[in-house]
Order: sequence, then C-alpha cells, then structure tokens
Amino acid sequence: MIVMRPIGYWLNRTDRAITDYMNDTLAEFGLTRLAWQVLNAVRDGKDISDIEVRDVLVANADTADLDSAITLTLTDGWVSRPGPERLALTADGLERLGKVGEHIDTFREISVAGISDDEYRTAVSVLERMTKNLEARR
Repeated sequence: MIVMRPIGYWLNRTDRAITDYMNDTLAEFGLTRLAWQVLNAVRDGKDISDIEVRDVLVANADTADLDSAITLTLTDGWVSRPGPERLALTADGLERLGKVGEHIDTFREISVAGISDDEYRTAVSVLERMTKNLEARR
C-alpha cells in the first residue's frame, strides 16, 4: 500500500524547491526570491512605504528578513528612497527587473509543466480555503 504524504509535507517541500530554484536563478542578478518579491511589491506602487511592503509580504518572511531584502534592493540600486521610509524603483532597477522577468517566466514554465490551468486553479483554491478555515479559528 502506498502512503500519501500529508499536505504539510508537500507545502514545505514545494516552498523550499521554489525558493532554492529562484535563489539559484536570481543569483546572477544579486537577488534572492524575497528581494525579488520586494521589488514586485514596489513595482506595483509608484511610491510605497516600507510598512506597505511588509504588509504585502507578511506571509513570506519575518520582519528581519524583509528588512534585509529591502536593504539589499536599496544597496544594489534597484530602489531608492524618495522620502523617509518610502521606496520607489529606480530607472535602472526597472530596466533590470525586465531582464529578471525573462528568467522568472522560464521558472514559471518549468514549475507548472504537466499541470493544466484547471489543476493549478484547483490547487490554489484549495490552499486558499484551507488557509481561511484555519485563520478563522485563530
């Protein structure tokens, strides 16, 4: 009899696989998965606060790791500070982010190979409902 591993096992293993693959892919750009997520949060707003970035990414990392990722994007010139505790993509950061996007597109193709759109939507929907069920009980 084949025993199915529990969902927690697959959630943790999938997250690790995503992080490892993305970190390897993004290393040539001096980025990590989390720094890339910070850049995407900043890209979605013309000028966004550190607090807003942390709120968007609260499920992805703790505050210390998010602050490190924000610092990395500042140090490497991806973003600047147009005001106190505010972040905005630099022109260079926006240009480089376009190049990173090509690698991310390849990552996405690899990660969903053999998975139909319906299967993907179902998986996301199930995980969303499980999360809401558990968060409602806290």
